[in-house]
Amino acid sequence: MITGQTKLTGLIGDPVEHTLSPYMHNAGFSYFRLDYVYVPFQVKKENLKKAIEGARSLGFKGLNVTIPHKIEIIQYLDILSNNAELIGAVNTIKFDDEIKGYNTDGLGAVRAIEEIEPIKNKKIIILGAGGASRAISFQCILNGASEIIIANRTYDKALKLTKNLIDKLDADAKAVTLGDELKHELVDGDILINTTPLGMHPHINQKPLITSDMLHEDLIVNDIIYNPTETVHLKEAIKAGAKTIHGIKMLLYQGIESFKIWTGREPPVKIFEKALRDHI
Repeated sequence: MITGQTKLTGLIGDPVEHTLSPYMHNAGFSYFRLDYVYVPFQVKKENLKKAIEGARSLGFKGLNVTIPHKIEIIQYLDILSNNAELIGAVNTIKFDDEIKGYNTDGLGAVRAIEEIEPIKNKKIIILGAGGASRAISFQCILNGASEIIIANRTYDKALKLTKNLIDKLDADAKAVTLGDELKHELVDGDILINTTPLGMHPHINQKPLITSDMLHEDLIVNDIIYNPTETVHLKEAIKAGAKTIHGIKMLLYQGIESFKIWTGREPPVKIFEKALRDHI
């Protein structure tokens, strides 16, 4: 029951129709019996400033931010967390005396991986050089990864990201093209993360960027796509005998981090995971 006491949280983006976040967060609020609600809002780019001003005026507790607003939103915030400032993108906002921006995307990905193996001192290869790759690569370095390889179809985009990692974190980072360069780096790679949309529903049978012959059984392969659960890249990893991590895990853990920022409480993983799996 929503009342005049109910605390408001939600998601802003364009589009937001297919988001699974309300299921997670509302399940968490219900578990703790918190008088909160989470609602998605479609916000066009030209209305972004007004949306933040409106949310503040209406007494919102927090918002998640999704594409295409994660970078532009920064100019309308008062302060950033350390990792959001380094990454240059925000996916979580907390409204208090100041409006503070956070980035929980990288934290979610790292936590998913560290269920299997610590990130520290690992060589990590990331497919893609977009916003998700940026958040994850920065967080991996912050968590102690020894080396980051960014592999992308557009080499210049990968090079720009690696230069950012070097300039801001003095990281051991390198850009490579797909194909033979990527194959060479995978020989002694520890963790491979796909951040591209390749293989996402409904395009589930697209040709993968990596094949089983490029992989080895000591590799951990994470695909941040959560629909389908078993992506084309994870299928190749399974063929190679590698360990796999489904995309639902990053979605789950970045959501838990946001929930903690807004409420100060950490919901049981099983509550968020059941809410996601029931609706995928």
